[in-house]
Amino acid sequence: MEQLAVIIVLSYLVGSIPTSIIYSKYFRGIDIRKYGSGNPGGTNVFRVLGWKPGVGVMIFDGLKGFIAVAIIARIYYDPVLAGGDLLIEEFTLVQIIAGASAILGHIWTVFAGFKGGKGIATAAGMLVGIAPVEFTVSMVVFSIVLVSSRFVSLGSISAAVAFPLTLFFRWNVFNAEIQDYFVLVYFSIGIAALLIYTHRSNIKRLIKGTENKLSSISLRSKSRKDMTKEPRTE
Repeated sequence: MEQLAVIIVLSYLVGSIPTSIIYSKYFRGIDIRKYGSGNPGGTNVFRVLGWKPGVGVMIFDGLKGFIAVAIIARIYYDPVLAGGDLLIEEFTLVQIIAGASAILGHIWTVFAGFKGGKGIATAAGMLVGIAPVEFTVSMVVFSIVLVSSRFVSLGSISAAVAFPLTLFFRWNVFNAEIQDYFVLVYFSIGIAALLIYTHRSNIKRLIKGTENKLSSISLRSKSRKDMTKEPRTE
């Protein structure tokens, strides 16, 4: 049990690393929380500072989830490190616990007053390490919705919903072999619900027709002089 507690704490701390805040403060001399939507996530960095910093922040946020499931989770599951006494036999469940801890760390980071990003990139990195097929389908759905609507938030929500649906159809319709299916499907429903919750303000703006489209996001890196503070929308 001690090993599992260590995994939860380590994964949470890794997930809590406030990538966007660190980058904006130390490399651009600003606090990203005071610009754009005010959200310390990759999309806001993309919007305020340009595509290169935005992509970099998103990749690092994704690595936080991947590290949790691919590296930190093995602290518990490794027979040597765990002392041969596993309370949870399914490695997938241990990975889920680690990944979920990283996502919670990203959303409620201890390093920034428990106010972080929305968890999409960290969840994506986690899913790459656990279910690459379902992740790929979700990314295809995200891309289609993003290109057709130009709403990043709508694409993210659609991708979150697509993941459990893909699991369901692969298992029940195509009879695919999926390790720890029931653990994964219930978890993915919970994660989808969490990500929809973190996008609740975006959903309200989508309904009102005031949500920012991708066309309003700069495709070039901006200097501090170029930036103007936008109204806080979150």
